[in-house]
Order: sequence, then C-alpha cells, then structure tokens
Amino acid sequence: MSERSESAAPKVTAESEVAEICRDLIRIDTSNYGDGSGPGERRAAEYVAEQLAEFGVEPQIFESAKGRASTVIRIEGEDRSRPGLLIHGHTDVVPANAADWTYDPFGGEIADGCVWGRGAVDMKDMDAMTLAVVRDRLRTGRKPPRDLVLAFLADEEAGGTYGARFLVDKHPELFEGVTEGIGEVGGFSFTVNDQVRLYLVETAEKGMHWMRLTVEGRAGHGSMENDDNAITELCEAVARLGRHKFPLRITKTVRAFLDELSDALGVELDPENMDETLRVLGGIAKMIGTTLRNTAQPTMLGAGYKVNVIPGQATAHVDGRFLPGYEEEFLAELDSVLGPRVKRESLHSDRAIETGFDGSLVEAMQTALRAEDPIARAVPYCLSGGTDAKSFQDLGIRCFGFAPLQLPPELDFAGMFHGVDERVPVDGLKFGVRVLDRFIDAC
Repeated sequence: MSERSESAAPKVTAESEVAEICRDLIRIDTSNYGDGSGPGERRAAEYVAEQLAEFGVEPQIFESAKGRASTVIRIEGEDRSRPGLLIHGHTDVVPANAADWTYDPFGGEIADGCVWGRGAVDMKDMDAMTLAVVRDRLRTGRKPPRDLVLAFLADEEAGGTYGARFLVDKHPELFEGVTEGIGEVGGFSFTVNDQVRLYLVETAEKGMHWMRLTVEGRAGHGSMENDDNAITELCEAVARLGRHKFPLRITKTVRAFLDELSDALGVELDPENMDETLRVLGGIAKMIGTTLRNTAQPTMLGAGYKVNVIPGQATAHVDGRFLPGYEEEFLAELDSVLGPRVKRESLHSDRAIETGFDGSLVEAMQTALRAEDPIARAVPYCLSGGTDAKSFQDLGIRCFGFAPLQLPPELDFAGMFHGVDERVPVDGLKFGVRVLDRFIDAC
C-alpha cells in the first residue's frame, strides 16, 4: 500500500468499531438453556481473547466445564498501588425463537439505526463497548489510571455457577486488589423532560429463590372420584401464589430513587400510592414496579404420564425474588400462602445486595455522563433481577450496574431484556464508549 493510501484510510476508533464488535458477538450463539444443552460460551471467549491479544496482551480463558468458558485479563494501570477496578460482563444469552423475530436473533442485523439480536442489551452491548474502549486504549498506548480487570463470563443467565461463581471460588487471585466493579444493568437513560435526563445506576439487586413445589396425593384411576388429587391441590396453591400481592416495602435504594424522581419532576411522590408514579415512568415502570415488593411467579407445571391415571405427585416451579433485608419475611409469607400440603425445595438461591450511592466511583460516573450529556443526572435504583455482582461481593468488591446508554425516549428498553426483537441503538453504543472511556480516566 502506498503512503498516500495509508494516510487516506479511515482512523479506527472505539466509536467506529463498537457496532461491528456487537454484531460479531451476537452472531456467536451462546444460548443458555440452564440444563447444559446449549452451545456454551467457548467461541465467544476465544473471540474476546483474540480481540485483545491483537495488541500484545495475554488474556486467559478458563473453562469450568466442557464449552463453559470465561475470559479474564488484567490491564496494568499508571498507578499500580491503587486498588483495581473490575469491569465484568457475561457472554451467554437466553434462548430465542427465530420465528417470533423481525430479524434473525443471531444475525446481528443493523436496521432502523439499531443492532438487532439476542444479547443486544443483555449484555453483548456492554461486552462490545468494553472491548472497543480497551482496544482503543491499547492501540493508542493510553494506560488506565489504575489496574483494570476485565471479565467476560459464562453462565450468568442460569445463576453464574460455571462463570463468576467458578472464578470467585477457584481463581480468586485474578481479582486480587480489586475493590470496585461495574457491570450490567444500569447507566441507561430515562428522559424526564428537555432539562433533565436521568441515568439509572444499579446499586441494589433483589435476591432470588428458584424453587420446586411438590404435592403428594393418592394415585388412582382417572374414572374414579378422588378427594386427594395432587394436581388439584397443587394448582389451587399455585393459583393462590400467582394472584398474591406481597406488601409494599420501600428500601433505602428505592427511597433514594423516588426522591431523585420527585426532584426531577417537581412533584411530591407518595410511596403508598405508586400507580401514578409508575405511569410517569413509562417503559421502565416494569423494572421499577417490581422493586417495590417481593414477588413469586409460577413458571412451570408438571404431573402425570397418562390421561386415565391420577398421578400421586404434582410439581411446579416458581421464580421468587426478595428485596434487600426481606428474605425471612418473604419465605414465611410464601409458606403461608402455599399452605401445609406443599413441600418447597430450593433449586438455586442467592442473596439480595445493596450499596450506597456515594464515593469517588459514583462521582466519576456523574462526571463522565455530564461531559457527554449536559442534562444528565445519575440516580440509584434497585434491579428486580440478579447479576454476577452477587458472586463478586464475596471478594469484598463493591459493585454497581453501569453500562452507559443514551436511549430514545420511545424505546421500550425494559421490554428488550429477554424479549422478542431485542435491539440497541448504534448511537447509544457510540455514546456508551465515549462515556466509558471518560469514566475510566476519571476513576
């Protein structure tokens, strides 16, 4: 290539390549069915490692089981005496049925200004932003102020057993000296008006109890009367639970969010009357509404093997979520609603977590956001689900959800998570890499 043509080549930057990296990641099917039957994350782990190794660093791939792989690398900072910062993301996704989608969920199509596909917001967008920013810093020789530990993790969608949990338990040395971390689900915008745009930073997560419910009854012939039918007893209990509304509980984080929202709207919000507040929140009301109380949603039923046989046992599965500080209350109320005939068995559980919205890392978020969006205001919120932050807290790492995205007000962002036609705006990705780069410099 001539010197003239080299100088004419477009400059590669984090902004210029982030959408393509996001597309590449989406095109690697990492569907996690929760039973070990999926393709695993090995291909994605290798892709991530290749993207970083291009600049002379040496990422490590850790395979906890066949195909269940995570990639970790430490990027040296200017001041290695300072505590390190963790940036973590998961590469697995929930499954998708292509027949339901406008575009192939694993095609990574760009249409209507968005990258479409499973994982576009949960969370290959943040994986792509992290890769794009770190690649650019490696390309231009810009060291972060302190050590960065990047972790691209397996299995988050099924509880993190083969990803974050494995690394924390078996390889804690990877995170030595790390005191703070960022990951999903936070940093996304909610436009209040033309003077204020809130960016929700996750400082708390509900805990989880995934459980199996079992009722034993009297087996018999389907033509006979049976007053001890396990299916009937279980279905009545599940129906009670499905219709049950747990009491309103305003946690520290939710109270802080409501106070910030009250100030932004210029109105007093009554936590005892949340209907009007949730109407104001539009699409994100789904995310905020479920952080006002504990929840328990029946998700699966099973019983019987033949139409003319009354089975002796019936089972159901329930996804239970509890607020920080309310686990005991949740379980006691759950058992009260189900009744004495129902045996409850834990399949997977994890605690709720909560941290304050203060400190230099929060200030760095505010600074980075305002530099790119003058009407930005970062506010704390509680996530109704869970993330890999639960595992990293065992190492004393204070975690926040901060994957910055500026979103069109009309986009149903909450509906993108595990939904059909998941997509992320290309401009949002470009905004995200600018903010993330500034954030790294500021912290």
